[in-house]
Amino acid sequence: MKKRTLIQAAALAATSLAFTGHVLAQDFPPKKPVTMVVGFAPGGAADAAARLIAKKLGENIGQSVVVENKGGAGGNIAHGQVANAVADGSVILFGSVGPLAIAPHLMKLNYDPFKDLAPLSGGVNFPNVLVAHKGAGVKNLQEFVALAKKSPGKVDYASTGAGSASHLAGELFNQRAGVEMVHVPYKGGAPALQDLLGERVTSYFAAPPTALPHVQTGKLIPLATTGLTRPAYMPDIPTVAEAGYPGFEALNWYAFVAPSKTPEPILERWNVEIVKALNDEGVKKALNDHGLTPQPTSRKELAAFIKKEYDQWGRVVKERKLADN
Repeated sequence: MKKRTLIQAAALAATSLAFTGHVLAQDFPPKKPVTMVVGFAPGGAADAAARLIAKKLGENIGQSVVVENKGGAGGNIAHGQVANAVADGSVILFGSVGPLAIAPHLMKLNYDPFKDLAPLSGGVNFPNVLVAHKGAGVKNLQEFVALAKKSPGKVDYASTGAGSASHLAGELFNQRAGVEMVHVPYKGGAPALQDLLGERVTSYFAAPPTALPHVQTGKLIPLATTGLTRPAYMPDIPTVAEAGYPGFEALNWYAFVAPSKTPEPILERWNVEIVKALNDEGVKKALNDHGLTPQPTSRKELAAFIKKEYDQWGRVVKERKLADN
């Protein structure tokens, strides 16, 4: 009798779970417009990529996907906002390496990227390109390093905020090149680039989509890219590794996450839809034209990748003694 009761209970539980999953599946897509939060100001690489992907997602799910720019603190404000957002699938975040893997080592945050945000799928990645304004008077990375060594504390570099990929690329470069460039944080790529073009800051580890047009017109001098191989759209620009610092690599990446309390079936549906959008030939071409490489992944793959990046940049933060405490 007891055995039969256990079997009936198990069957009832399985039926209940299946029903719950079915009900939740009916909640996707959300019945209201989806908000895709981006942690940087309009006009930068993150914004461009997010809008391309959001458009395709909206077409595929039959619901509006609205990009909301929430700049400030290197993207940490946006990540904190989404970590505490309504967890019904209507809010997702185009998260970035800084807040997800770097900032936790640097400062006290109002969110935990591993507890409060759930991975959905990888988004895009790309190397940064170190560029300087024409007035700096340098033509290559060797001349730039010589300038930095000759004028310690006077050569600076822009970033998209403290704890961002461009910030840590600069710190890693300081470490490897034996220089001490001064870090100047901004709220996003567009304002950083504006000050670089105005010669109010010496250099910038920039996203290729924002820097390339100004390189082509000769307003900015490209010194090196930060990946291990030269990107196809900048074949004549050496990598930092090629220019004298073997093994140097500092990739910029963006990935999709959501509030961790979002029901599992909805998280899984978002993974399916994001991967589908990133594999769309039109989206891939548009992203590639912007110098961005689509990086669709499973949720498990993204979780492992974020942990690997977290550990790697944690070592740089510790060695450079960058943390507040």
